[in-house]
Amino acid sequence: MRLRARRPGDLAGFLAVALGWCLSLASGCSRKAEAPADGRGTETRKTVHLSVLAGQSTSDAGIEEMIDVQLERTNPGTELDWERVDWGDKFQSQMQAKFAAGEVPDIMIGKAQDVATYLPSGNLAPIPPTALRFVRDDALGSVSSGGAAYGIPYNAFYQGVLYDKGIFERLGLTPPRTLEELAAAVRKLRSAGITPFASHFEESWYAGNIVMQFALGEVFERLPEWGDLFRSGKRSFSGSTAFRRCFREARAVAGESWPDAFAIGQAECDERFAKGRAAMYVSGTWSLQTIAAVNPGMKVGIFPYPNSTGDAKLVFEPNMTFMKSSKTSHAAEVDAVLEAILGSNELATEILDFTKTSSLLKAAHPDADLPIQADIDRYGAESRIVDATIGNTQLIWSFQDEVANRLRDWLQGKASLESVLEFADSHRALSGPR
Repeated sequence: MRLRARRPGDLAGFLAVALGWCLSLASGCSRKAEAPADGRGTETRKTVHLSVLAGQSTSDAGIEEMIDVQLERTNPGTELDWERVDWGDKFQSQMQAKFAAGEVPDIMIGKAQDVATYLPSGNLAPIPPTALRFVRDDALGSVSSGGAAYGIPYNAFYQGVLYDKGIFERLGLTPPRTLEELAAAVRKLRSAGITPFASHFEESWYAGNIVMQFALGEVFERLPEWGDLFRSGKRSFSGSTAFRRCFREARAVAGESWPDAFAIGQAECDERFAKGRAAMYVSGTWSLQTIAAVNPGMKVGIFPYPNSTGDAKLVFEPNMTFMKSSKTSHAAEVDAVLEAILGSNELATEILDFTKTSSLLKAAHPDADLPIQADIDRYGAESRIVDATIGNTQLIWSFQDEVANRLRDWLQGKASLESVLEFADSHRALSGPR
């Protein structure tokens, strides 16, 4: 958050500040400034301040400065007051706290799945067509309800198994399609003295993320309403063979990783993988940012983590998603800001290149393709891509994260799998939008 402060040096300064506070209260988060008017004196111009709560993924930090530079050119009468939080750790708690206090930010930046989570609260406004015209039509399904869109998906990650093509080529390995082929690849890597999987189980979000990757192919593609049935008592984690399989695959990844996998975070894991210290990495394209910085020449590919039927798909996840407050007193300014952000191909290219993400805008594309772009295109041509939103709107992130915390205990031998499943079942009421 950008903080602004003034320190009056005398009584006149104090009175000036007091007057400023009064004007601010009267104008509603606005500030008056003097500006030349065609050389004939001065004119009064208001600067509108819009509050922004930005739930950022690892690769997003820094995009706010890029947006500010754009708005200085296109919307000089508007400034964004940023509050940046980690999406996985703080975004949901901050949103809930602000909603409860009646302090809904003018603009919220989360993920596409957040629209379904927060729309029932009544705090999200429909996005006007003037902003939606920049967005791909196929990106709007997960953020729409009743014929209106309540979010603007801007870019997207892809998730699966990143792999070191150099190691695979040296050992004659090809991306496995079945669990049996994956097990054979792991054995060959072990026999060559290579750690099969990079992982960072110090962070509960990582356990939650990979379990949902597995669950998309094992659970939600086959029964899209599984979460609704779970909340109604017609399904359970304890009775789900498919979810048990997902948890066991997480254990398989942990067991074929480094001995200290439960003591390291993402940054360390990304760097180790980039340096060739493991052959595979169940992750997403957010890791490409560090890989490119550490080892620019690394040949990296991606494939779907195999499922039990050999038809797993690469995971597509909309990332930065803009939402508009239904309570804002500056609706026109919010709309103008959204249009300025979405309408700039220069800004989009800068953000996409920086974050190593894929565009969800109709016109904007990064200058350089992702190193895994050929793989993404191939799986797309084979109709082997699934939208993560089908699972993330059925089981919301706060619930996934709580279950992941218990899952980590089981992975470390501190709890039983049955206790993890029972915990999930006992918290079914918290698993969906409220």
